[in-house]
Amino acid sequence: METLTQTILYFAANLGYIAELAGQHLRLVGIAVTCAVLLGVPLGVLIVRFARLAGPVLGLATVVLTIPSIALFGLMIPLFSLIGHGIGAAPAITAAFLYSLLPIVRNTHAALAHLEPGVREAGRGIGLTFWQRLRWVELPLAVPVIFGGIRTAVVLNIGVMAIAAIVGAGGLGTLILHGISQSDIRKLIAGAVAVSVLAVAMDGLLLRAQRALTPKGIR
Repeated sequence: METLTQTILYFAANLGYIAELAGQHLRLVGIAVTCAVLLGVPLGVLIVRFARLAGPVLGLATVVLTIPSIALFGLMIPLFSLIGHGIGAAPAITAAFLYSLLPIVRNTHAALAHLEPGVREAGRGIGLTFWQRLRWVELPLAVPVIFGGIRTAVVLNIGVMAIAAIVGAGGLGTLILHGISQSDIRKLIAGAVAVSVLAVAMDGLLLRAQRALTPKGIR
């Protein structure tokens, strides 16, 4: 009970600092996931268009996701040291970007590959090209599933990004790292709780955005 009280008092006394770390955390995750969406959605479309590529692409993305996060962050350090950015945001964003690809590519592929065949046939029947069908028919219908992959990537990487503090990227992991190194249970609990709250809050916001972007006819 005493530990809980001390943690609440620490949290209240350092709310501004914790909010600043949360902002850093969200910025890192946001950049990583945005880059993953810009690559992952077109890649998902590509492997629907050229089905023989689906196995290798999804397999490679799955392999990346199985690499322990602390190992992947560690691998990024010598790689980015070659260009003078071994410590900081670059390795953290790259690692989170790689973790984001699988859920986004997989959900995009699944959403488009499992559309009702009649939808495509109707598009062909009125003379739409592949890209016209994709833009006006298939992607709007696939929005809920694709957005589900984005939500998964965001929540996953809010947790993964807690490790970014070990490469000097900042974020809420700084509290957890300091809590461990200083044997300060208050900082450890505050950091862990803040990461969890942030993940739940972002999942809720993205769910609302998903519903808003889903065409009314398929809600």
